[in-house]
Amino acid sequence: MTVRSQRLQVVLSLEERKEQQALDRMNDVRRQWQEEQDRLEELQRYQLEYHQQMREQQQGTVPVARLQGWQNFIARLDLLLGQQQARVEQAEQRVEQARQQWQQAWERRRGMEKYIQACRAQEQRDRDLAEQKQSDEAAARQFSRRR
Repeated sequence: MTVRSQRLQVVLSLEERKEQQALDRMNDVRRQWQEEQDRLEELQRYQLEYHQQMREQQQGTVPVARLQGWQNFIARLDLLLGQQQARVEQAEQRVEQARQQWQQAWERRRGMEKYIQACRAQEQRDRDLAEQKQSDEAAARQFSRRR
């Protein structure tokens, strides 16, 4: 018959697998967040460049139609930036949720490891007691034979 600590290895393996899956998920959502963040930064750079180009071109007189076109484009760009910022914030929330799930999986796995260690320690104490008992019984039999 296998001892408890050996039987619990199956449970530990499952917990390790769950932890790895949670870690993989967390890394995936972090990568997605980084992609969203990169897009936001790219849009912000584009917006800054566009504003600079607009200022440079406004040195002289600018037709009203062109000015309205710029304003419409800037309004659409601002809307796009707001939407992208919302995507970044949603991705941040997913990262935090994935981090919490990984941490819970890590804690479950770590708890199982500690429990298995405690079981092994108890099993060793039980073996030591059994050996001591056998030794004591053998000594008692030998003593009683001598009498």
